[in-house]
Amino acid sequence: MIEQTKKLMLSTQWVGFSTILNKETVRFLRIWSQTLLPSAITTTLYFVIFGHLIGQRVGLIDGITYMQYIVPGLVMMAIITSAYSNVSSSFFGLKFQRSIEEIIISPLPHVLMLLGFVAGGVARGLLVGIIVTFIALCFTHLHVAHIELMITVAILSAILFSLAGFLNALFAKKFDDVMLVPTFILTPLTYLGGVFYSISMLPPFWQKVSLLNPILYMVNAFRYGVFGISDINVIYAFALIVLITGGLFLTCWYLLSRGYGIRS
Repeated sequence: MIEQTKKLMLSTQWVGFSTILNKETVRFLRIWSQTLLPSAITTTLYFVIFGHLIGQRVGLIDGITYMQYIVPGLVMMAIITSAYSNVSSSFFGLKFQRSIEEIIISPLPHVLMLLGFVAGGVARGLLVGIIVTFIALCFTHLHVAHIELMITVAILSAILFSLAGFLNALFAKKFDDVMLVPTFILTPLTYLGGVFYSISMLPPFWQKVSLLNPILYMVNAFRYGVFGISDINVIYAFALIVLITGGLFLTCWYLLSRGYGIRS
């Protein structure tokens, strides 16, 4: 009897998790013109303007063309922004509509609730990353040096910023709060995270300042996975990504279990 109860509980929890994941996936696929198409158009413009026009004047960086050099950064930028915005907008939308209460009163554990939303953000982030990669192949060619590292960094980065988006949605009181972080924090950090340049091009002081930017470590770890080159130690970069991801997960889980931002 106890075993049957446990199996029923696990089955119910799995249904709850898969329902959230399915809802999140269907949501961004249904409005693909808002969630997938903009990244494709923006990336194409980046390759035309920065890669083709400016890249001819820059020349080689670490033995590869500028067009190739910016590919990992643009892929990571697409993954980061997509994963973040998917979770922050979706979860806050549930808070705003008060429909989050239906999930709260369900028997679904908070950890699975969190994982469901994060998995949806990861799915969108990776899908957009794949789209951007295919667009990049229309402009240049890539020789992947460490495919396992490349995939792992992409997944971890998508998880990290899905959690960051969830945290933003928990604290947000209105829609302006959801847009505040991407506009004034995420976008500047992304552009200053080594997407379009190597920090070795900067003066020594600004090189040290750049090391405070966590996105720099993600971009360089991903770039190392693709081309085998990096401005920073890849082991340190990978360790930092794992550490931040773990810290964000525990923080989001704790706040969610305490009902912060979702119970009034």
